[in-house]
Amino acid sequence: MNITVILIGVLVLFVVYLVATYNGFIVLKARIKEAFSGIDVQLKRRVDLIPNLVETVKGYAKHEKEVFENVTKARSALMNASSNEDKAGANNMLTGALKSLFAIAEAYPDLKASDNFKDLQRQLEDTEDKIAYSRQFLNSNVLDYNTKIQTFPNSLVANMFNFAPESFFAATEEEKKEVKVKFS
Repeated sequence: MNITVILIGVLVLFVVYLVATYNGFIVLKARIKEAFSGIDVQLKRRVDLIPNLVETVKGYAKHEKEVFENVTKARSALMNASSNEDKAGANNMLTGALKSLFAIAEAYPDLKASDNFKDLQRQLEDTEDKIAYSRQFLNSNVLDYNTKIQTFPNSLVANMFNFAPESFFAATEEEKKEVKVKFS
């Protein structure tokens, strides 16, 4: 009888551990989805601001057609991205294109003094900050989740229920490079 009670107690503890660990994985996966959603909201805001910014800069820098085309292509790629990996890649491409756009704006003092441009730039910088915070929130949740599925004994439960590691939202090497604009 004593052994039966002990076995039932051990079995109950195992089931409680299994359920708690499984639920912990589900909570972390939900946080990762929430974080991607937060990034999506900010990327949408960014995409909506870009046409206004481009039109404002176009009036001053008519000969910079390639930069405007790159910004437009990158914006389109971001709008059409469906997977999280595609969104990350398109976001990185857009960041590089915007760096070029702002580098061009530096060469036009009248543009930099324009209230419209200043407001758009401020809004875009605010959005960029929010994207950075959202990326950090996502990466923190991905770290927690990936650590949990890789540590023992959680890894046994993760393997049992096919929980796979998630990808971090990382900057590309191209995005880390300094933008250099030359005027002929």
